[in-house]
Amino acid sequence: MSMITELAHAARQASRQLAALDSDSKNQVLSAMSSALRANQDDILAANQKDLQAARDQDISEAMLDRLTLTPERINAMAEGIDTIVSLADPVGLRRELGTRPNGIKISKLRVPLGVICMIYEARPNVTADAGALCFKSGNAVILRGGKEALRSSLAIAEVLHQVLRLFNLPEALITVVPDPDRALMLELLQQRQAIDLVIPRGGEGLINFVTDNSKIPVIQHFKGVCHLYVDRSADVEKALNLLLNGKTQRTGVCNALEGLLVHKDIAPVWLPIAAQALADKGVKINCDTASATYFEQPTVLTDEQFGEEYLGLEIAIRQVDSLDGAMEHIARFGSHHTEVICTEDLQAATKFQQQVDASVVMANASSRFSDGAELGLGAEIGIATTKLHAYGPMGLESLTTEKYLVNGTGQVRT
Repeated sequence: MSMITELAHAARQASRQLAALDSDSKNQVLSAMSSALRANQDDILAANQKDLQAARDQDISEAMLDRLTLTPERINAMAEGIDTIVSLADPVGLRRELGTRPNGIKISKLRVPLGVICMIYEARPNVTADAGALCFKSGNAVILRGGKEALRSSLAIAEVLHQVLRLFNLPEALITVVPDPDRALMLELLQQRQAIDLVIPRGGEGLINFVTDNSKIPVIQHFKGVCHLYVDRSADVEKALNLLLNGKTQRTGVCNALEGLLVHKDIAPVWLPIAAQALADKGVKINCDTASATYFEQPTVLTDEQFGEEYLGLEIAIRQVDSLDGAMEHIARFGSHHTEVICTEDLQAATKFQQQVDASVVMANASSRFSDGAELGLGAEIGIATTKLHAYGPMGLESLTTEKYLVNGTGQVRT
């Protein structure tokens, strides 16, 4: 039996043991994990420094370096995410009554874990803690296959979590980090349909497509984030500017950062000069349509086909539109079903935008940077699903469970 097959079957066996734990027991383990992350911060940071140095030696992009970097603040945020998960209601075991049939049988549904989750991701060591905690609370074992860039960091975080599992006499296979980043092993992992129930890839477009094309296991895609801010004709000028700068410049290398800006032509003469100065002050490279080019210094003018890029840096695509419908048409063509934002003082426009735009998170007068599991009250997220089966948007505890039918009778038989 190969290493990958052994890991997968060990995770399957461990998931059965986890399913027997009640909520209080799971929360005790998670609280200990949170404390252990803080207590072992120095070891995690030392491993992360080795990953960062190796990445710099390979000329990894700034966006990738940002995702890879751990700091005391980010480790504390991981621990706080686990604390929030502890405070959340456990979805496992919730029962939903569906009624009694004419023949007297009673129908209900019971929420249960999926079983074994496989996470495949690039340069995000925090995923090890986030996914580990979310899967544990929701009763699932998890297999984590990170990219080589984050392997030392991921293994260091996993070792801390394993210390806690051993303390509570639980199998380490509940949270497994594949120790070898060889792509051939990832391909083998994607064939383990007898042991793994769901694959969730997080990373670049190439990784997502590779996993989707080669997996024999159901895949939920965490696709690229081509997120837009639409500044409506009735937008508040200062509010729109704050949403733009926060969404574009607060942290650029993440999937909920803004990549596109749509501006109603009626507000453009007033607002775009202000936005142009603010973006210039932040060093943002401007790509735009011909109508907007006069407001910027040395912009790159885009053809219609060149919109829809995920820049993951200080760069943005800007376009003027004639109407709310025009903005929604642009999003339908170039968006990635991740996060879309409208800035408007017109309640009717906000309602129409939120109801009709097809994205996993649709915001009115709030920064795209809030499209995040922790910010939306999930504690953490295992990913932001841009497909719709069975989850859409940030995936928390409930998204890692399903429902099975319970049927109770008194001896009824079908005639």
